[in-house]
Amino acid sequence: MKTKKRIIAITLMLALILAGCGQEADHTSSDTAAQNSESIVQENENSVQAETAEGENDESAEVPKSGNDETAENVSVSDATGSIVYMTTDISPEGLRAVYEALGWTPFGNVAVKLSTGEPPASNYLRPELIADLVQSVEGTIVECNTAYGGSRAETAMHYQVAEDHGFTAIADFQIQDEEGSMALPVEGGTRLTENYVGAAFADYDSYLILSHFKGHAMAGFGGAIKNISIGLGSSEGKSWIHSGGTSLTSPWGGEQDAFLESMAEAGKSVSDYLGNGEYIVYINVMNRLSVDCDCDGNPAEPDMHDIGILASVDPVALDQACIDLIYEQKDGDGASLVSRIESRNGLHTLEHAEEIGLGSRTYELVMVDE
Repeated sequence: MKTKKRIIAITLMLALILAGCGQEADHTSSDTAAQNSESIVQENENSVQAETAEGENDESAEVPKSGNDETAENVSVSDATGSIVYMTTDISPEGLRAVYEALGWTPFGNVAVKLSTGEPPASNYLRPELIADLVQSVEGTIVECNTAYGGSRAETAMHYQVAEDHGFTAIADFQIQDEEGSMALPVEGGTRLTENYVGAAFADYDSYLILSHFKGHAMAGFGGAIKNISIGLGSSEGKSWIHSGGTSLTSPWGGEQDAFLESMAEAGKSVSDYLGNGEYIVYINVMNRLSVDCDCDGNPAEPDMHDIGILASVDPVALDQACIDLIYEQKDGDGASLVSRIESRNGLHTLEHAEEIGLGSRTYELVMVDE
């Protein structure tokens, strides 16, 4: 899949928005960032479902349409240009703060920071030294849910121990959200799910900062923001519910692949809808240690491509699509194995379905925040 890029002036972008919508974009912080940054409009070609691990791309695919009226509140600029995704190549605490601050988002109330604690002994979870400053600046509580597939994080007591061993309890308060069971969120507009099951403590928090390590995944093809708010925020039984396409609360195994991918998108939308239609949640993806395997794998394959950067958006679909496009730019070199993993699992279908149901837009503008 090749990515089309156009570089346009911010004045032209504003002119289009004013002409098309009769008003400026809601997120005025993006205007400030864009005055100091080069704006790259990514108009992504429709991704093709791969038939094999070496599945080929259809270069004649049409450019995907931007989000419709139902998703307007979930994107950061008008449909003329899609959602804004901020990026830095500085993978450091300072770089993480820079992309977060570019969002112009202020959390309120009780703040949850969702991340993966990582399966022992050697997974590529986000290190505490990278995220500590940001987590503490928002006075966040780090939250997680137990797994549904065994391992060191399937039971609450063991999971708390992993969080301590991996250094998370040393930088912030920490909570396993499903230690007291599940709560159900309604799924609006889904084709697979009518309910999504998250941890019972999910509603104890008013704002959510989603910190995701972008990487491959053995079942989903890739893991980013959408996976983190669906499988990641799912309780143990909720994880089984998503994996099985809404047919089992007790087993994550044996579900149909596209049903699983579509259920992830639908579960993610239920979370966004619950949080003020996306108003009280933002997303950051860190593109380092880009293994083909997930952080749920305690012994993942060693990455065979270079680190890329940190990206952030209020739109999880645009954010994950931007990360995918950056991976595809490397597909003829050191990104080939990750591209192969994504296509062999039909992973891009998650983004297709997420856009269809109104979680966000696959059309986006990439704004660099590096000075």
